[in-house]
Amino acid sequence: MKERDVVTWSSMIGAYAQQEHGRKALDVFQKMHLKNIEPDRISFVSILDACASCATLAKGRIIHMFVIEKGFESDIVVKTSMINLYAKCGKLADANCLFQKMETRNSISWNAMISAYAQHGYSKSALKLFNYMVREAVIPTKVTFYSVLSACSFAGMINEAQGYFDSMKRDYGLTPEDVHYNCLIDLYGRAGRLEEGENLIRNMQCSPTCASWMSLLGACRVKLDVPRAKYAAERAAELDPNSAAPFVMLSNIYAACGMWKEVNEVRKYIKDKGLKKQPGRSSIEIDGETHDFSVADEAHPKCREIYAELERLNQDMKEVGYSPDTKVVLHDVNEETKEQVLCYHSERIALAFGLISTPPHTSLRIIKNLRACPDCHSAFKFISKLLCREIVVRDATRFHIIKDGVCSCADYW
Repeated sequence: MKERDVVTWSSMIGAYAQQEHGRKALDVFQKMHLKNIEPDRISFVSILDACASCATLAKGRIIHMFVIEKGFESDIVVKTSMINLYAKCGKLADANCLFQKMETRNSISWNAMISAYAQHGYSKSALKLFNYMVREAVIPTKVTFYSVLSACSFAGMINEAQGYFDSMKRDYGLTPEDVHYNCLIDLYGRAGRLEEGENLIRNMQCSPTCASWMSLLGACRVKLDVPRAKYAAERAAELDPNSAAPFVMLSNIYAACGMWKEVNEVRKYIKDKGLKKQPGRSSIEIDGETHDFSVADEAHPKCREIYAELERLNQDMKEVGYSPDTKVVLHDVNEETKEQVLCYHSERIALAFGLISTPPHTSLRIIKNLRACPDCHSAFKFISKLLCREIVVRDATRFHIIKDGVCSCADYW
């Protein structure tokens, strides 16, 4: 293509952003800028969404300044994308500041802020904002109710969640979809009410998805309900036969119960079927540059310093009461090896790199593509108190804002 206009460039940026290839989207935006192509509203929305997906705060702030320079700051759609950017980067106060300064808001703006509060663990603030939205005569959408139900789920508010769920159809004529049911299933699971969660799946007014059964399967892991876990994994696999996730979770449940024969059988099945397990990866942004890490990663130029810091941290934590939760290591190995495995998780490596790369007391923000490890969560609380650091972790489901040894999730996750 010889001639590319702003529509073409914006389409490329948007495509990368939708596939969560944020850095590729940023590269395209930079090339567009070098070609002196003036960005439009769609360009800015797409690149802000890309920055949000990979939590590149430094580049996001640069785009924010560019938005102001080009006169798009008052555009309601662009501003909503900026709210989403700051929220996804763990800067809730900045997101709220932008929201409060909006002269005009639509349902998408309200949804973005309600979701931000929910993801950061401020469930009561999310529900309070929802009530303000209703009083402002803004009609809630299905997206609104998903954020509201998520807020209830993160806080264990079963009765409130059921009330909002019933309100969808009764008050607004909205038919609940699988994502709304999944919030309730997750809530029942967290409360140990697995039978009610399973019954809800069976009686859904829409077809259950793989995620529906995975929500129940996750609850089975907590309660070590092996028969129900096996059934849920089979149903999830039927709905998404190319996913290894149901079998990985089932294998983990078997391992937690010491059923190593079954573990090996499931792992062999995964291998024979050619199913790919999603590897855990974590990233951290330092001085505007994003650094990626995998489990036991040795590729970084500062690998030696990182691992030396990990050893030091492990020793310092033990001196103040930290005890590695080796039961989360789902391999049939000795305790010493299990402890080493925990120490080399991707989020722990990212944190160690952040600590050696920033001045004391600097806040650190880590992004993980999977759910945070319970032992790493515990370790981060010890480290935050030992080093007087705020540690913000965005995992696959929510934010964990850890400060002075306490997490915003109140250890309910």
